[in-house]
Amino acid sequence: MEWIDTHAHIYLDAFRSDFPGVVDRAVAAGVSKLYLPSIDRSVVSDMLALEEGYPGVCHAMIGLHPCSVAPETFREELAEVERWLQERAFAGVGEIGLDFHWDTTHAREQSEAFRRQLDWARSYGLPVSIHSRKSTDECISIVREMQDGRLTGVFHCFTGSVEQAREVVDLGLLLGIGGVATYRNGGLEPVVRGLGLDPLVLETDAPYLAPVPHRGKRNEPAYLVHIAQRIAEILEVDLEAVSEATTANAKRLFPERPTPSQA
Repeated sequence: MEWIDTHAHIYLDAFRSDFPGVVDRAVAAGVSKLYLPSIDRSVVSDMLALEEGYPGVCHAMIGLHPCSVAPETFREELAEVERWLQERAFAGVGEIGLDFHWDTTHAREQSEAFRRQLDWARSYGLPVSIHSRKSTDECISIVREMQDGRLTGVFHCFTGSVEQAREVVDLGLLLGIGGVATYRNGGLEPVVRGLGLDPLVLETDAPYLAPVPHRGKRNEPAYLVHIAQRIAEILEVDLEAVSEATTANAKRLFPERPTPSQA
């Protein structure tokens, strides 16, 4: 069975001591591709080094994470995102969006950054990876405002309601399902059961949100199968059906593109 991890931060310090082992374990578990969303300019060189070191397996994205949006620096950060988009090929624009978990102090700046990056995604024909912690309705509203038929992408780590999930799908985007699906009170059973496999892609968000039975430990892409097993249980289908559907969805979301050296 083939799996695709649509969202993993394996360039972070949590993996510094064993990058090769992390990728080797993922490949051994059937994970054929790892999509690496950026956070801000501080991580880009490490992320690109992974892509270069594991061609065809690791695929870099570029974007400014909402938690890295600061009033004093976010326009400089966005200028770097735009420069990279002009300079070389990326698999997508991400991780972008809104985060109102702690407060909404920088909501205006986050919204400005989100809109600009959605616009770049439309211009470059790239899918987006959307972060929407405690801001799902707000993110849906902005995507609806900007959806002109060119926006594609995924609501990463989706934890919203069935109604919100249907809104996302109606806008032409997919739902990224991760380790939360395996948690006793994760709340994703109604979403998975209500929408089925058609709009789903899998992700780990490594090193965060490790699925059961690894909850509380460092997450890694090899654990993707635990998320798939839980989805199979909820839908009462076999694991192969989950593999086929989610892998096909991920391949449509991230079509084959020229390598950076070809772009």
